[in-house]
Amino acid sequence: MLVFLGFAMIAVFMGLIMTKKLTPVLALILVPTVFGLFAGAGLGLGDMVLESMASLTSTAALLMFAIIFFGLMIDVGLFDPLVRLILRVLGDDPAKVVLGTAVLAAVVSLDGDGSTTFILTTAAMLPIYRRLGLSPVVLTCVAGLANGTMNIVPWGGPTARAAAALDVSPTEVFVPMVPALLAGMAVVFVFAWTLGLRERARLGGSTGWSGAGTGPGGSGGAAGSGPRTRRPRRRRGDGAPGGASVAVLDAPELVDDADAAMADSALDPNRATLRPQLFWFNLALTLAVMVVLVLDVVPLAFVFMVGAAVALLVNFPRVKDQAAQLVAHAPSVVAVVSMVMAAGVLTGVLSGTGMVDAMSQWLVSIIPTSMGPYLAVVTGLLSIPMTFFMSNDAFYFGVLPVLSETAGHYGISAAEMARASITGQPVHMQSPLVPAILLLVSLANVELGDHHKKVLWRSAVVALTMLAVGVLLGAVPWG
Repeated sequence: MLVFLGFAMIAVFMGLIMTKKLTPVLALILVPTVFGLFAGAGLGLGDMVLESMASLTSTAALLMFAIIFFGLMIDVGLFDPLVRLILRVLGDDPAKVVLGTAVLAAVVSLDGDGSTTFILTTAAMLPIYRRLGLSPVVLTCVAGLANGTMNIVPWGGPTARAAAALDVSPTEVFVPMVPALLAGMAVVFVFAWTLGLRERARLGGSTGWSGAGTGPGGSGGAAGSGPRTRRPRRRRGDGAPGGASVAVLDAPELVDDADAAMADSALDPNRATLRPQLFWFNLALTLAVMVVLVLDVVPLAFVFMVGAAVALLVNFPRVKDQAAQLVAHAPSVVAVVSMVMAAGVLTGVLSGTGMVDAMSQWLVSIIPTSMGPYLAVVTGLLSIPMTFFMSNDAFYFGVLPVLSETAGHYGISAAEMARASITGQPVHMQSPLVPAILLLVSLANVELGDHHKKVLWRSAVVALTMLAVGVLLGAVPWG
């Protein structure tokens, strides 16, 4: 019964958000509550949920202050040079922009933190998507695919969990899977390029891309492709009635095409919050935060709390301006934190009622004995849906050890089982149980259901590609 209720709860939840019958926050709260009552939790349901929510408070604090910190860095202009560079390199071609999104997300994912990757990727790319009229769902899809594939780096969570659960070295797990990782990223880039081509066809010339390299900056290149152009400078007419502005053929001034492209966007070069005189300080502060994150010597939530406080104090010394900045980022904070805490209801019911344990034991029990020699491949296939429906902790510390113990009787090593188990991460990263993906869709103002429609089958293809390459090259045994 618990197995049926567990899978039914996940199916109903996914159906409601993908058909947009409920918002993710409401679905995360109401669906588990109803199924928890059917499971006989009764009045104990509240304790289960609160216990789960308590474990998520540090995650909520991390996301809250990370949004504030990087939001401040966007406001003060830290990422403007990066966006200008991207505009010059990619121009207005949607296919290049989408492919560039995948490359940027993959590179930033090397830090092993999904939240940081999504914040930086949306900060750099979302204004460009909005200016060109590209679908933000394409951004979330490509960024999610790239980050999910790169999520198997040894300093990331899944590989470390698999290695710890089976008492093997993370390096022993990861190094043989490098070719599989490269193959997975190749598929991601192919998906990004095809999505970009579709966007190019959908938009036609409405973005300023004409297919012949002509952008709004004039012939001979897309906007931002040339370094600078000369345009007549307008100044107030001395004798015009009322001091009206008139065009005066004064000495032309240099105007950066990238600045013109960023106008009227979140990275408007004339916004009041810019602090160009503090660029190097903000860059040093951000690099310091990133270094501390990688070293993992201080809790991540506290790192961002201190970083956000310092950034606010230095860039906005006046109390009134500090309060205004906090209010400006409140919508993003509320959207993300509310979903993280609501996810505590789902995880609390899954674990508190015993649904997760029952689902895991059932899946292990239905594997026939004849499949024993193929347990590594079976584990790779199971990791695709199971890490989507449950947390990495539940899978790697609950299911994987049982599967590995059984596989040992057929000569399959623990390291080989660990390698197979990480191939499902491209799908796992799209799960509503992953706070980082909730952050991504919130920052891009995308419905989680719309994101899932576009990304789930593609992430499954990437995961299967990684598993297949692992098998072909012997990192994952077959029979």
